[in-house]
Amino acid sequence: MNISCAYVSGDFGSYQLRQFLLNLMSAFTAGLHMMVLVTVAAVPEYKCLIPELESESNITNWIVAPKFNNDSCQAINTYNQTINCEKWIFNETYYGTTRATQWNMICDNRWMGSLAQMSYMFGVFTGSVVLGSLADNHNGFGRKKIFCISAVAQLFLSIGVAFLNNYWIFIAATYVYGIFGSSGSYISGFVLTMELVGPSKRSVCGILFQTTFASGIMAVAAWGYFIRDTFLLQIIYGLHSLILIPHFWLIDESPRWLWGQGRKEEAIKIIQKALKTNNKTMPILLEKEQMVSLNNDEPVKESNQNRSYSIIDLFKTPNLRNNTINVCLYWFAASFGYYGISLRTGNLPGNPYFMLFVMAAVEIPSYIFVTLSMDRMGRRFLSSSMMIVGGTALLISAFFPSDPLSQSISTGIVFLGKFCIAGAFAIIYNYTVERFPTVVRNTAIGLGSMFARLAGGFTPLVTLLDSYDARAPAITFALVTLISGVLSTLLPETLNTVMPQTMEDGEEFGKGDTCFTTGCFGRKKRPQPKQKEIPVEESY
Repeated sequence: MNISCAYVSGDFGSYQLRQFLLNLMSAFTAGLHMMVLVTVAAVPEYKCLIPELESESNITNWIVAPKFNNDSCQAINTYNQTINCEKWIFNETYYGTTRATQWNMICDNRWMGSLAQMSYMFGVFTGSVVLGSLADNHNGFGRKKIFCISAVAQLFLSIGVAFLNNYWIFIAATYVYGIFGSSGSYISGFVLTMELVGPSKRSVCGILFQTTFASGIMAVAAWGYFIRDTFLLQIIYGLHSLILIPHFWLIDESPRWLWGQGRKEEAIKIIQKALKTNNKTMPILLEKEQMVSLNNDEPVKESNQNRSYSIIDLFKTPNLRNNTINVCLYWFAASFGYYGISLRTGNLPGNPYFMLFVMAAVEIPSYIFVTLSMDRMGRRFLSSSMMIVGGTALLISAFFPSDPLSQSISTGIVFLGKFCIAGAFAIIYNYTVERFPTVVRNTAIGLGSMFARLAGGFTPLVTLLDSYDARAPAITFALVTLISGVLSTLLPETLNTVMPQTMEDGEEFGKGDTCFTTGCFGRKKRPQPKQKEIPVEESY
């Protein structure tokens, strides 16, 4: 291969744009699948039907409880006896058939609905760990293969669960559905994007991923409003995954990952493609350690080439370990607050589809605010402050009285909490990509996502605490969010830094940098690793 053309650093050309738009579709399907059960397994208002003694004509009489409410689990019969309800009728104003009405996921069986949501979330948890590690592995998986495998699996699983009528088989299938529905393609697509674009565009691209995720949730609300049949609704949700199938032919593997694995020829082919698409002016930005001049035989470091790193490597050195623990807590808390609000939209007054849509739509201005602010205020200050404000808003909302006016004000404060926590949740994706080295970047995102889904798995359990005290769930979500917001001030700033490549880079990154040593806004100058322009000459 002849070499004569200078490799000029550029952040975002036509090639990056095309790849980004393709990867962005995975965020839409991930958001959609994450909230499917909010409509498919929704619990309508219900009232108790009380069977009385059969008359001589052998016709069963029923006494209907006086009003719809979600506490219609006991009633007083004509003999003034308190009895447990065995049959119910459901309010069909907003819902037709759902999994909740099919299996009576109410009263003593409320746990069934929580278990279904937990099953999906723990599936996402598993996918974050397993698929994240496989995407970083040196034995041939990589980001693209995990993306494509997950896309096919989520299509078949999301449609397949519609045909299941046994509760326990449904739970098992939902777990597997979660592994691929909101993990593999989404995480791999996000990392592929972050490894293709330059530092000045990472913020915008990362936030647009979260915005598209929110649009997937809005699609859940929109389809649920028009389609009231659970079977058909689940199939329609599943068919959205068809948009990811062509990606097998359209997206490319990450050149950063290929270089890190010593697969130079494959990486160069993708770089050539990018150069050609970008008219040789805006190629992919790669760090010095990832590139090897084709004019000499400089070997790729053994530590980067033929070794696979695992989650354990993130905890082996002190600085990296402390940051990893703090980041994992942040992922957990942000998810805890985010899904704690999202999954409880049915408890808010008004049309549940409208509330779900608005609760997702309020994320859009949050992401716009984050996009405009993150490169000015820094990741650390913005993320910690939004977590603290969001947690405080949730805490305040828990203590409003039950009259209509107070509840309207409380709902507005909950929207503020969602605004802040959604923005904070969006930042942590970018932060994790920028903080952790290339050799474990997908693993780090997978680990963070694992903790986020662990929180999502526990969220349905926490919501059951309202049986003892209506304020308990909101208080729990708020306190965890507040604690993480305070601790995140100890993380290093990543604004305008070069992403670390090796584990050694990851350990040295941000040492001694906290909100209290370098300033909360992250504007104090810190030494940066050198970025090298790569001479790549090619003939077409």
